[in-house]
Amino acid sequence: MLSAELLEEGQHLMTVCNACRYCEGYCAVWKAMETRSVFKAEDLNYLSNLCHNCSACYYSCQYTAPHEFNLNPPKTLAKLRVQTYAQYAWPRPLAAAFQRNGVLVSAVVVVMLIGFMLAATLGLGRRLFEPVAGADFLALIPHSILVATFTAAAAFVGLALLIGFLRFWRDVGEPYNALFSPKAWGRAFMDVATMTNLDNDGAGCPYPTESASESRRWFHQLTMYGFLSCFVATILGAIRFDVLGHHGTSPYESLPVIFGSLGGIGLLVGTTGLLMLMKRRNADIIDHTQDGMDLSFMLLLMLIAATGLILLLARQTAAMGSLLIVHLALVMTLFLTMPYGKFVHGLYRSGALLKWALERSRKAAAVKP
Repeated sequence: MLSAELLEEGQHLMTVCNACRYCEGYCAVWKAMETRSVFKAEDLNYLSNLCHNCSACYYSCQYTAPHEFNLNPPKTLAKLRVQTYAQYAWPRPLAAAFQRNGVLVSAVVVVMLIGFMLAATLGLGRRLFEPVAGADFLALIPHSILVATFTAAAAFVGLALLIGFLRFWRDVGEPYNALFSPKAWGRAFMDVATMTNLDNDGAGCPYPTESASESRRWFHQLTMYGFLSCFVATILGAIRFDVLGHHGTSPYESLPVIFGSLGGIGLLVGTTGLLMLMKRRNADIIDHTQDGMDLSFMLLLMLIAATGLILLLARQTAAMGSLLIVHLALVMTLFLTMPYGKFVHGLYRSGALLKWALERSRKAAAVKP
């Protein structure tokens, strides 16, 4: 729940901005704001997740410091947004622990998983530090164990994300049956797929500095589509093994390897670019309490991409076994921390864009003769 101080800060921001409306053309936040005259906690939760943190409003605002109003829209919305991650999380205590030190928690989980997988592999009598015939991953870790562990993790994570999303949806005042609107889903999907709120009619956003640039949008899309490509590669690999019965290592020209390679490159380039931009951000508009969460998420994605690509190139060598264990430990850590870290910003932002699509449809229907 929002603290009284943060609630007051958010309400002050939106009251002043709603009276000014200079930024109404910048993004969906200010257009959605204009449909409200009173800003409750649930309104602030919705608007903060609708924000893409492009910072255009800050550099255009006449009420930032040294003005007595001392507005800082990107920072206030970021502080509101991160509170929703813990508020909607399930179970909530896990979110609190991760947000206090995301890098440390992720590192501890990775080390523990590497130790567990190493012990399990050696316990099964596998020769970890020797080349494997056919570079077959399953010769080291049996298929049944991989399926059982990752299915259990996926089931837990899926349930946690679903509960979090439904909590968000209920809190922002939408009925559950509104989730079954194909038109709204279509509009929200296009907003997510193109990241139109970071486009600014082709000029881009003033991030990391005051000069407008499309760099953040492109790096963000490389990261998002890289992640999705890796997910598709995993699905195709499962189909290849379980449905088509093609066991053994996937050849380089197979679809799982192609999608995985493209996804890994996209993730590596995207996360590296985003981290470089983060280092150059204007510190005045950043909520630095989120730095650990942001950094842990970016580093996990980067390391997963890097170890996956190296594993692909080194799968015929004696290093394959240790690389495989490190890679799988990183992937499992990302899985387990998804509901409590920066990953959920994509979930709640998509939900906010879906609500915004519904609001636009209702507004259009209301003005029809």
